[in-house]
Amino acid sequence: MPIYKTKDKNKQGQSRYNVRINYTDSFGAHKQLTRSAWGLSAAKELERQLSQQTDEKKIVLGITVQQLYEEFLNSSQSEIRRSTVRGYVTNFTNHILPVLGNQRLTSLNVRMLNSWKNYINSKPISLVTKKNIYGALRVVLNYAVKLEYIPSNPLLKVGNFKDSLYQKPEMQFYTPDEFKAFIATALTARQESGYYDYYIFFMLRYYTGARKGELHALRWNCIDGNKMYIKRSISQKIKGDDVETPPKNKSSVRTVQLPEPMLNALKIQKENQQQKIKDWNENGFVCGYYRPLRDTAIENENKKYAAMSGVKKIRIHDFRHSHASLLINAGINALEVAHRLGHSTVDQTLKTYSHLFPTEADKALNVLNNI
Repeated sequence: MPIYKTKDKNKQGQSRYNVRINYTDSFGAHKQLTRSAWGLSAAKELERQLSQQTDEKKIVLGITVQQLYEEFLNSSQSEIRRSTVRGYVTNFTNHILPVLGNQRLTSLNVRMLNSWKNYINSKPISLVTKKNIYGALRVVLNYAVKLEYIPSNPLLKVGNFKDSLYQKPEMQFYTPDEFKAFIATALTARQESGYYDYYIFFMLRYYTGARKGELHALRWNCIDGNKMYIKRSISQKIKGDDVETPPKNKSSVRTVQLPEPMLNALKIQKENQQQKIKDWNENGFVCGYYRPLRDTAIENENKKYAAMSGVKKIRIHDFRHSHASLLINAGINALEVAHRLGHSTVDQTLKTYSHLFPTEADKALNVLNNI
């Protein structure tokens, strides 16, 4: 890092010095920087500052995937859901850091990442899990690009995991008649026990299309007349106690109108809880009161009611699909369906349920047939 004295002088008689440094930037490129100062003491101070900046550049250049991951978690935990953070921790701890943790960011290339991808492919895990692992690494490397640690994300050139034999689970739903049979069985079973919470849960799933976590967080003070206010969500998939957070996205905070059958069921549920719970108040959960119903117990009840009623067994999430299917087949427009489901865009609704919406070709044919 040389200091060169020039022939130039200022009015105070101080000579101008050029301070020149050679350094490697955070992208691994070799560069040269020249700055000037008046007077030898000022030039030496400039040399010290530039030397410090160069050392910081070297630190950035040497950052590893492990260090990047830790920095990402520290800066992002307040911005993303805890369940999402837990997913990142699991994927990095089990699948990414053991192979890539000690690698420097600037050493990552397509060949290395493709080798890591082959390693993940050899694991006896599902395609969905592999895609989640890829997604976690992609997000963290995109963070590195944002901070200008690397110029671009090399993982994007490698591409996500694919399986030509993999078939996405078929979307299932109950028709109105199937749901009536299912819910009648649930009601009979609960009348015998006097505990209506599971019955109410399945009613809410079908009549509102709300997500499971949103119903777990539903309290009596979230219902006003025929309106249900969805403001929170509870996850049971985090070690320890349940974790309550805002819903999935901004659009998920919404108001859903309730039909008469749902209002009548809620009225009975409230009366039953008030009779049995001495300290009842509107801050209690609609399903479970003191504590949301357990996911495992809900699934067990789902299997039991389906078997007893003689209808096919569908997944808990398929009750949400059933709600969407019911509205679409009744001719409700995509905008209203998107609102009730809490989708961020109408495009998301159309993408998910495009096969249920009548095509424009069908509409045109119907118009022509009726002439």
